[in-house]
Amino acid sequence: MDRKIGAQLYTVREFCQNAQDFEETLKKLSAIGYKVIQLSAIGDIPAETIRELCDRYGMTVACTHRSLQDYTDRMDEMIHYHKTVGAKVAGLGWMAQELRCDKEALMNTIAMFNRFSEQLGEHGLRFGYHNHAFEFSKIEGKMVMDYLIEYGKFDFILDTHWASYAGMDPSGLIQRLGKRASMIHYKDLSVDMTGKVEIAEIGQGNLDWDKIIAASKDCEYALVEQDTCKGDPFDSLKISYDFLTKKGFE
Repeated sequence: MDRKIGAQLYTVREFCQNAQDFEETLKKLSAIGYKVIQLSAIGDIPAETIRELCDRYGMTVACTHRSLQDYTDRMDEMIHYHKTVGAKVAGLGWMAQELRCDKEALMNTIAMFNRFSEQLGEHGLRFGYHNHAFEFSKIEGKMVMDYLIEYGKFDFILDTHWASYAGMDPSGLIQRLGKRASMIHYKDLSVDMTGKVEIAEIGQGNLDWDKIIAASKDCEYALVEQDTCKGDPFDSLKISYDFLTKKGFE
């Protein structure tokens, strides 16, 4: 694994909706120490502008999250976009209910994802699917994630929080996927005094990060993500960064 910590820009999405704010965000992330980012939920900023700004601040784009329609209707554009920004993994961050309502629908969806993977692969890119918790629900006695792993021919952008939220051991799942977990969202899970489960800064929750980090040896990048933050999201990203640097990251 590249020991450089990545920042999932979904964490700071409100500060990435135009080129000027995007540059300011890269400047702040660079000051914290981040050298890698994932593009997710950002504004309509041209790929060429993204690349120029990333080069300016020494940032590598590890992967993206794009919409399903981007891949079904605009694959040529997606290929150009990812090659321009330098991302090797083209990600999808969600699977709608109708795509997994029963086994037939799910198998059709997996076949579609495999087509994306093949199309992107012809241009040196890889398709990656990002999980939430619903992938661990069962269809005909088998978890959706098991179908994705068994029949899918694509990478995973694995989320440690949502796997744990669904009752899974993130480190065990990472080990099972091996190199297919090419990108891993590092996201902690905490419980407040009322019993409410929350997303927390890395090291501030209940996940076993020594086990998760050890299991991540075959992944390419670990990307810090925090869907919601109680305070300034840049402060949250710094807390996570500081924790991980003590674990050998940079």
